[in-house]
Amino acid sequence: MMSGFSYQRRGKQIAATFTGFEADLLRSLAAQLIELLHDEAAMPQQAVDPLEALLDFSGPTTEPEDPVLARLFPTAYQHDEEAAGEFRRFTEGTLREAKTAGAGAIVDALEEAGLPPELREDGLMIDVELSHPEAEVWLRSFTDLRLALATRLGIEEGDEDHWDQLDDEDPTGQVYGIYQWLGYLQETLVESLIKAT
Repeated sequence: MMSGFSYQRRGKQIAATFTGFEADLLRSLAAQLIELLHDEAAMPQQAVDPLEALLDFSGPTTEPEDPVLARLFPTAYQHDEEAAGEFRRFTEGTLREAKTAGAGAIVDALEEAGLPPELREDGLMIDVELSHPEAEVWLRSFTDLRLALATRLGIEEGDEDHWDQLDDEDPTGQVYGIYQWLGYLQETLVESLIKAT
């Protein structure tokens, strides 16, 4: 897995070519993130009246139970439970919606580029072209995906040697490889965004 992003000066687009397997893997990760973000009773209620929706601050006040969600939505005030709860109530629902939309944008872009609902053929290549704003959405989603994987795996700063020594057949080592691949995509996307400015 060595595909990455590059800036295309002629079309002023940020582009990447993924194998069918890579594109399908990326779609699966984004879809799992969406499912997780919809988990628990923290999503804002769907209000019929648009004004009511804007004024609905009935979000959660406690930290999510799932460790990944707790990492994605950290407590704002560690030493003030009441202030932390109020902050969460007013912000978490909107943040969840934004993260869900970002992951959904990845799924949509891959499918619009030709990724079928179910990958059945070998040799399929998926060309993705992103505008500057779209690339920024992908960048934020890559951060969310990497945080999710790091939390599930228990990755800590400075423990690279542990992961590098794992057997190739170790499932956790394989997931760590995906984590590294997402980091590579994120890095090349940042470089492309810098060239685009």
